[in-house]
Amino acid sequence: MKNDRPQVNVTDERSGWPSLPRPDLKTPPGWSLGLVHSVNRIYNHSLSPDGKTIAFLWDRDGFTEVYCMPAAGGWPQRVSVGRPAFQFWWEETPRWSPDSQYLAFTVDGVVQAAARGALAKAVSDFTPRAGSPMWMPDSFGLLMSVERDEKTQIVLGDRQGGWPRLAASGEGDYLDVRPSPDGKWAAAMFAPLADLNRWELRLIGLGGEPERRIEGLPGTRDASPRWSPDGSRIAFLSNRTGFYEVWTADGAGGPAAQLTQVGKDLSDLAWSPDGRWLAVTVNDNGAFHLGLVDAADGELHLLRERLGCHLHPQWGPKGDFLTFEYTDPLTPPDIYRMTLRTGTDGRLEAGTVRALTVSLPEAMEGLKRVMPEAVSYPSFDGLRIPALLFRPEKPNGAAILHPHGGPRDQYVYDWDPFVQYLVAKGYTYLSINYRGGSGYGREFELLNQDSWGIGDTQDCLYGARYLSGLAGVDAERIGIMGGSYGGYMTICSLSRDPEHRFACGVSLYGDADIFSSWALCERGTRLYTEMQLGHPALNRGVYRDGSPILQVNQVQKPVLILHGLEDEVVPPQASQEWVEALRAAGKTFEYKTYAGESHGFLKWEVRMDVGQRIERFLDWWLMPKP
Repeated sequence: MKNDRPQVNVTDERSGWPSLPRPDLKTPPGWSLGLVHSVNRIYNHSLSPDGKTIAFLWDRDGFTEVYCMPAAGGWPQRVSVGRPAFQFWWEETPRWSPDSQYLAFTVDGVVQAAARGALAKAVSDFTPRAGSPMWMPDSFGLLMSVERDEKTQIVLGDRQGGWPRLAASGEGDYLDVRPSPDGKWAAAMFAPLADLNRWELRLIGLGGEPERRIEGLPGTRDASPRWSPDGSRIAFLSNRTGFYEVWTADGAGGPAAQLTQVGKDLSDLAWSPDGRWLAVTVNDNGAFHLGLVDAADGELHLLRERLGCHLHPQWGPKGDFLTFEYTDPLTPPDIYRMTLRTGTDGRLEAGTVRALTVSLPEAMEGLKRVMPEAVSYPSFDGLRIPALLFRPEKPNGAAILHPHGGPRDQYVYDWDPFVQYLVAKGYTYLSINYRGGSGYGREFELLNQDSWGIGDTQDCLYGARYLSGLAGVDAERIGIMGGSYGGYMTICSLSRDPEHRFACGVSLYGDADIFSSWALCERGTRLYTEMQLGHPALNRGVYRDGSPILQVNQVQKPVLILHGLEDEVVPPQASQEWVEALRAAGKTFEYKTYAGESHGFLKWEVRMDVGQRIERFLDWWLMPKP
């Protein structure tokens, strides 16, 4: 939804003493912001059913295009043209047709299809916003989600762009639709508007049969339905027992049964071609291990454990290899191929693992990069807050606390070259997983339900207390920095701390007035907010208590505010309103907006400017003056 308020103009404003470059502080040998932002990112690969080609998203200089390469390795070729930069990689995945001859993907709300070796063309001109294309078994039809009438519906179109027919519509949103192997049914998650905290599995009859419902539980979520190769079973994830475990249901409908009992969040379900195994990733305190689940008894055995993130495993057509993406704090995401062999006990075992892409620049290979250590600390109520601590080789006495976005998100063992750059400069860096985040079970996730900016803010403040007790950290030189909900946590921490534990703060597209933003943001974010806080007409006090703009007079430390003007998740008016409040209260701030940027900064020149401003701001306010 586009907001109808006057647009925020491009702004570069300061109030109070500005931060200035510090020529006395030297860049670490070999490092530069240009090098940090030169890393090409690879995401969301898709292996063709014949096992010969891999399609993937590749961010080159801030423009995310679809590329294809041989599954055995080779130089990628671009398929899409003029794809705009975007932030939410995980919402976009190129999809192969069952005959491996066509590829479908989404470009800025328009579904495109391309024959192998040909340029793509739009096939969803019938709606202003379509996405998540899934191929029918005939390699001609395409199931797509469309946003119409304030809900997400499912339509059946085709690769030629023919007029679609409605497949599913109800008082809610249909998500992650998957057609059955015989094309008669589609499995999808349904999120009813009357109960936003409940997602349940639905079976959609594509021949006019009545819709079937796999009963869920109030306050729980089912997700990621996947048909077995013969169509007899549907595997899906559910947090009914506290964590996202694998559940199964009969392909014809009926009650669901729990398959795994791991006690950790599982994700990335993928059936083996023979239906005996499910490839999964296992979230172990922010490390995503690669494993296999026995489809008969639910036993999990791990193929590869690392302090990093394995993502999106894909099976070769004969079940003799897997492709996946892997990243960790030392290396950017790349695509890998793992051979599989049958062990003496009949289980599949990991064989050789080979990288198919190499994203780390040669100039960075010899630079010192730091692997974080997993730590935890007690918050105000004794709850232990998990975190990842980056210790610099030569501490400069300053520290940065980083709360993640979300709030239902998690800081994990992945690649962030800017963090490595700051640590190389000597900053101690603590990335915290405050209450309300994901990865630690449903109970932990619901701890800030109906209460944003209260307990989670205290988790940040107690994180500063934890940092102040570390060797090499000066308690007077601790800053806080975050984006999205992390930016909101920054604002809350500066506004609601009588002890003023943070020396400065950096808010990247953060929010200070959640009621105002609710009225201006796009539909998905508005529903996400209502899911956790209820509707503001019914819970106005919750929205008021969660809005730190009301405590602007308590802000005592300088803050840097950066925001994109095309942001529909946290509208740019959110930062503008806070800046106006800071200005009226006589506070010290720096404020910059960026034309053409959405929820995140993706253009290379913008990322460079953002990095320079953050570095200058942190160096000025956290490092002693000569």
